[in-house]
Amino acid sequence: MIDLHTHTLFSDGELLPAELIQRASVIGYKAIAITDHVDQSNIDIVIPRIIKVLDALKDSISITAIPGVEITHVPPSLISSLVKEARQLGAKIVVVHGETTSEPVKEGTNRAAIEAGVDILAHPGLISTDDIKLAKEKGVALEITSRKGHSFTNGHVGREAIKHGATLVINTDTHSPYDLISLEKAKKILAGAGIDEDKIKAVFNNSKTIVEKILRRN
Repeated sequence: MIDLHTHTLFSDGELLPAELIQRASVIGYKAIAITDHVDQSNIDIVIPRIIKVLDALKDSISITAIPGVEITHVPPSLISSLVKEARQLGAKIVVVHGETTSEPVKEGTNRAAIEAGVDILAHPGLISTDDIKLAKEKGVALEITSRKGHSFTNGHVGREAIKHGATLVINTDTHSPYDLISLEKAKKILAGAGIDEDKIKAVFNNSKTIVEKILRRN
C-alpha cells in the first residue's frame, strides 16, 4: 500500500509521525506521505517539523516516508501562492483539500488547485468534466478516498476520471490509527467505486510513479 495523504498531531491527526509510520509499516505499507493541514497561519511551522522528524527517522524505518502538506479550506485566490510557499519550504508532495460534498469547501477550489499544479487533488467531490480534463493536462492526480463522508463521491470521481483519462490514486486521509488500510481493503474500495481489475492495478502504479518522481527530485 502506498498512501499519500495522512495526518498527525501537527494538525488534527491522533498520532505522532513516528507512531503513524510504524503502524503503517506493520500492516504492509511501502510508502506514506505526511500531509498535515495547513493555511497561511502554520505552513512555516508544520513543514520544517515534518522534515525534521522524517530526516531523523529515515535510517530507522522500513518504508519510504515523504514530507508534504494538505492545503485546506484556503480561498481559491490564495492557493497558488501557498503551493509555491509549500514547495519552497521543502514539501515533496502538495495536496489540496478538494470540494468534497461533506464540507463547505469554497467553489473554485478544485480549479485553483489544478491550475497551481498540485500533486494530488484530494476528495474532489462532484468535480466537473472541465476540471477533470485540466487535471489530466496538468498531471494532477485525483483521489479516491477511504475516508468516511469524503468517499460518497468516489463513484463519480472514478468513473469520470477513467472516461477522460485523468490519473487516479487511492489514499486514506488517515487521522487515527484505525484509518490505515491494507492493500486488499484498498482493492475493495476501488472496486466499490466501479473501477475494474485492470484499472485498479493502474491506480496503484500511479501512486508508485508519484513516489518515484519525488525520490528522483531528492
